[in-house]
Amino acid sequence: MSSQRILEPPQELWRAGARELAHGVVERLSVARQALAEVGQFLVEIEARGPMELFGHGSTAGWFAETARISPKEAGTTVARAVALNEGRNLDGTPAPAFAPLAGAAAAEGELGHQQLDPLLAVLKKIPADVSAEDRSGAERILVNLARNAGPQQIANGGAELLGHLDPDGNEPKDEDLKPPSREVHLRKRDDGWWRLNGLLDPEFGARANALFETWGQRRPVDEDGNRDPRTPGERHGDALFDAIHYAMTNDKAPTLSGDRTTVVVTIPLDTLTSGLGMACVDEVTQITARHARLLACDAKIIPAVLGAESEPLDIGRAARTVTPAQRRALNLRDHGCAFPGCHRRPKHCEAHHILPWGELGDTDLNNLCLLCRYHHMVIHGQSGWKVHIATDGRPEFIPPQYLDPLQTPRRNNH
Repeated sequence: MSSQRILEPPQELWRAGARELAHGVVERLSVARQALAEVGQFLVEIEARGPMELFGHGSTAGWFAETARISPKEAGTTVARAVALNEGRNLDGTPAPAFAPLAGAAAAEGELGHQQLDPLLAVLKKIPADVSAEDRSGAERILVNLARNAGPQQIANGGAELLGHLDPDGNEPKDEDLKPPSREVHLRKRDDGWWRLNGLLDPEFGARANALFETWGQRRPVDEDGNRDPRTPGERHGDALFDAIHYAMTNDKAPTLSGDRTTVVVTIPLDTLTSGLGMACVDEVTQITARHARLLACDAKIIPAVLGAESEPLDIGRAARTVTPAQRRALNLRDHGCAFPGCHRRPKHCEAHHILPWGELGDTDLNNLCLLCRYHHMVIHGQSGWKVHIATDGRPEFIPPQYLDPLQTPRRNNH
């Protein structure tokens, strides 16, 4: 066990910048994880010697619950986690190998906390007994490397995929008659332009919808400056549903309506489109901001009805506005997903962004396009201070605002 000095916070935190605050949190989080890992090592030693002999207590978990002033359930979970991560001793004094030694070593380094360790251990416990020790150790190594930069849901998803390789047959299915699907969805527009969605899903549809929300509605990873995703689960699920519908509407195999793909008409005055100030109209009814309209005009299957000062149609569905399938494939190959630094979103969850806006005579060429997920698309279109350009090697680079980097050193997504 190593001793770690206690880090003193600066006397005047209000003077600290964003980078200093983020660094302070990350550094102290590592120290806290190291300390908790050492507590686990103490608990394993108490378990090996016997809590009755040492403290006259019937169980290590019971003694720890009283000592730490926590619930018996939390104490039991903590002791079980410690035993799984650390080598102990059997009753006869022989060593008892740790169940997950690699995870225990990463925890001792301050890399993993219980939020990563618990889903990791849950996956390891599901590995079939007939899997070789070498394959099991390899699986643990993969999960530990994933957990160093992932959250609980990502670890669970990666673990499920890993189990699929180790145990492709899975549990033997039960031969039961399935009930015919019964599902209904209601969508009603409110007076304020918003839409209310409710319905009833059968087990199969519900499971698929839940899988979609869990996959597409994951929390965004912590960015390079330590900022976490502020969205509630409901907001993340709403964004996931939007992304799924957007993906379906823009898919090459999407069904057509009257010989054309599903479209939305956005009506906006030309000066509003070019300035980004004012309002636009969706399907001649619902009003949206000009900023939102410019965002939609980048890649969604939108028919822009641009109006001049006298509201005469200037251009409807200009062919050079949306990217072609060939351009989209080239963007996927070049950017590999959202190009914003630190983002992990895949190409199918991204939109093509015009660096020089289409409304400002920006060309729909690869040197004026990059892939962005919807969240970072809104960041770039907003007042965040982030800028993007295509570097000399043809790759997109992002210039951070000065409050994040006074030198504004260009950044790339290297994932």
